[in-house]
Amino acid sequence: MTSTAPVAVISGASRGVGRALALRLAADGYDIAGTWNRNESAAQQVRSEIESIGRRATMYRNDVADGEATAGLVEAILADHGRVDTLVHNAGIASRGRFVADTTSAEIARVMGVHAMGAFHLCSALAPIIRLSDRGSVVLISSTATSYPGAGGAPYMMGKAALEALGTTFALEERTHGTRVNVIAPGLIVTEMGDRLAHALTGAENAAALDEKTPFGRVTRPEDIADLVSFLASDAARQITGQRIEIHGGCPELVH
Repeated sequence: MTSTAPVAVISGASRGVGRALALRLAADGYDIAGTWNRNESAAQQVRSEIESIGRRATMYRNDVADGEATAGLVEAILADHGRVDTLVHNAGIASRGRFVADTTSAEIARVMGVHAMGAFHLCSALAPIIRLSDRGSVVLISSTATSYPGAGGAPYMMGKAALEALGTTFALEERTHGTRVNVIAPGLIVTEMGDRLAHALTGAENAAALDEKTPFGRVTRPEDIADLVSFLASDAARQITGQRIEIHGGCPELVH
């Protein structure tokens, strides 16, 4: 079925930043094709919220690290929606915080599989489809960790660095097809993962407990990321591609 509305594919759309992305792009007029991997009830709650504002939403269970599964996902999305205009690769996992000497190759493969290979699988499979759109846009969610590395995070930083390298190359390749590709690199965000990170590195109860330590009075919220993605996917950003934009409220080193 071909949609008359633009369609956004969002990986990791069930919670945190992904949920905020799905709701914001739906409010912008997009139908949403979101992926989830662990929490079906949360994914279906997001679907219901999107439908309550009059937009269409489909939620698919998918392991983005699995290239064959992602190829099947794209086929399902096309069958359900008929088009894709925007891709946001947001799915992510944390590494275990071990030093390189104590990190296994399986851990590297696990983390890079989601961040780097997941982005690659989605970009590769969706590129020919997004080229057909007159508003094609791809946004890859990275992290300020690639600029402000900390000990004990090699798998995560390797995954995000590879994701950014993909974004730079993909932007050069797709510009002749009219598709814009940009990278967003957030700092600490108030999410479940952000809460765990803030507690582990600072002893704070959660990420929001660090609000008063930031120049603008609060740690970045998922809605801040969604606002930026909304802009990059809009006509107002027609001339913006190949960029890496940090968003951290003036405090990139908060947990580094």
